[in-house]
Amino acid sequence: MSPFVPLRRFVLPLYLLIAFCLAGMSALAQAESRVDETPRIAIVSAFEPELVILREVLQDASSQSINGVEFLTGTLQDKPVVVFLSGISMTNAAMNTQLVLDRFNVTHILFSGVAGGVNPQLNIGDVTVVRRWGQYLETVAAQEIEPGRYDAMGVGGTVDAPGFGMFFTRPVKVRTAEQPMPHEKFWFDVDPGLFAAAQDIQDVELTSCDAKGQCLSKRPSLVIGGNGVSGPVFVDNAALREHLHDAFQANVVDMESAACAMVAYSNGVPFIAFRSLSDLAGGGDGANEIHTFLNLAAENSTRVLMAFLKAWQ
Repeated sequence: MSPFVPLRRFVLPLYLLIAFCLAGMSALAQAESRVDETPRIAIVSAFEPELVILREVLQDASSQSINGVEFLTGTLQDKPVVVFLSGISMTNAAMNTQLVLDRFNVTHILFSGVAGGVNPQLNIGDVTVVRRWGQYLETVAAQEIEPGRYDAMGVGGTVDAPGFGMFFTRPVKVRTAEQPMPHEKFWFDVDPGLFAAAQDIQDVELTSCDAKGQCLSKRPSLVIGGNGVSGPVFVDNAALREHLHDAFQANVVDMESAACAMVAYSNGVPFIAFRSLSDLAGGGDGANEIHTFLNLAAENSTRVLMAFLKAWQ
C-alpha cells in the first residue's frame, strides 16, 4: 500500500472542516452584526423636521449610531419601533433602508414625510397613501433623430408612459430570494395588508395652521390610493409636474419612497409610505412653498402615521 494513501484520506475531511468553520464564522458574523433582536417596525423619514415630532413622542427611547446614522429604538402606540432618517435622495434612502434591515430585526417599513403634489386635485397639507411607487428617472436619454423627435429604440423593458423630451423611463432589474433571476419592474406595490389598514383611518384630524400661525387656504385631507413616483431631483417645474401626473397618473413625487419600496421588495419586507404635500412641485403661483409649509406637512404626515399605528393590529 502506498504510504501516501493515509494522507489522501485526511485531505477531504480537512477541506470540509475548513469550509464548515468558514461557514460557521460567516453565520456568526452575520448574527453579531445585529445590534437588536427585538422585532421592530422601521419608521423612516428623510428631513430632520419630520423626525423631530416622532422623537418627542417616542417612549423608552434609546439611541445608537451606525455608519453615522442615528437609530432610535423605543415604542410608538405600544409597538416596538426603530426610527431613523434615511437622508435625502434615492441613494441615501436605499442605502440606509438596507442598513436598518441588516442591523435590526425589522418586520415592516413605514415611511413618513413630505412630498411634492403633482395631482392638480390635491392641495398643500394633504396626506397621501398611494398603492404603488415607481422610479420615473430610471431613463434612457434617447437620440434626437429630428428636431423634437427621438429614437427610443433599445430603451429596454416596457413602461407604459410617454417620454419627457429625450428622456424615456424604463424599468429596473431586481432580484429576490424567491426570484433570484433578475426581472424587470417599474411599479413597486405597497403591502396589501398595510394598505387595507390605512383605509380604516379616514377620520384623522389634520392641521391647517403651523406654530407660526401660517395657515392653508384649504383644509387638508387624507387621500388613499393612486400612484407615487420618486427620483433624485427636487421637482420645481410646472412642465415636469404635468408630465408626472399625465404619464404615470401620479399624485405625489418625492426623492426616496420608490427606493425604499424597491429595497423592501428585494428583502421581502412589507412597506407603505405616508406622504404629506409640502409644495406643489412647481405648480404654485409663486415661489416653491416648501419653505413655508414643510413643518405643517411633516406634522400632518406624523398624525396619519400615529393614527395608523394605533389602529393597526
